[in-house]
Amino acid sequence: MIRSLAITTDFTVLHDIPLQQLNDANIKWYWVDFHHPSEEEALLLKDHFRFHPLAIEDCFYLLQRPKMDHYDENVHFFVMHAMNAKTLDAEEVDMFLGRNFIVTFHLHASREIEDAWCRLSEQENLRSEGHVYAAYLVLDNLVDQYFPVVYQLEDQLNEIENNVHSESIEVLMNDIFEIRSKLLKIRRTIVPMRDLLYRVINTERIEQFREHIVFFTDIHDHLLKLSEMIESNRDMTADMRDSYISLNSNRMNSIMKTLTVITTIFMPLTFIAGLYGMNFAYMPELQWHWGYFAILIIMFGIGIGMFAWFWKKGWFK
Repeated sequence: MIRSLAITTDFTVLHDIPLQQLNDANIKWYWVDFHHPSEEEALLLKDHFRFHPLAIEDCFYLLQRPKMDHYDENVHFFVMHAMNAKTLDAEEVDMFLGRNFIVTFHLHASREIEDAWCRLSEQENLRSEGHVYAAYLVLDNLVDQYFPVVYQLEDQLNEIENNVHSESIEVLMNDIFEIRSKLLKIRRTIVPMRDLLYRVINTERIEQFREHIVFFTDIHDHLLKLSEMIESNRDMTADMRDSYISLNSNRMNSIMKTLTVITTIFMPLTFIAGLYGMNFAYMPELQWHWGYFAILIIMFGIGIGMFAWFWKKGWFK
């Protein structure tokens, strides 16, 4: 699907006019959006706009790293990443920026582009800012959609830290590793976008950016904040993981110590019981009337004595 939005010299908006009319004298700037185009529609990138073949190739061979390329005739090509809120996968959004136009290309539905499109259609003060501001709106919307995902993971980490549901250590560890994996996936999207914005605000190849540099700097600041949040949350997951591992190890050591003490107490008792359980005819005290009770008392005394000694040493604490 192809749609167009043209802004006239008096800042009136025109929708879906033929591509051949976009270069009329009364058109100040325009925006053409390619959403999952057919093969015939995709050929317009080459036949009508005459974009560089390498840029057109990057539009179809996913998933490119976020980048900015400069081509002849003052055409600049951007690869950007949206984020799927459910799967956290990156979805590529491509944009061509020319002297008086932007062309966006995406194979997935993009609510960020839809929001920027609607705002430009409804607010005249935004249309007067020009096509570079439209590019800013697209980038800003893409980055703004990262925040809810990161905030959601941060809330989940706080719940795990407080253990509000009284989950077992095994369940908490699984949740921590899952969140850590999600943070790594998000990081693969945000860090390249941060590098892209750094190049944008420092480039001297796009003269139109100088008038709007403060807006793109604001996006870069947002990406820096997101990067810091991700690194902070990853550090938190590492600390929580180490804490739970230490807690589990201490718990296991305590159990093993208790079992060792019990085993040690029963070792002499087992020896005595085994010794007098041998079927020999001639053994001391076998014919003694009080022998059985004496052995029980001795075994009981040994057990109580060893238990008291271990308790005094603090082995049961």
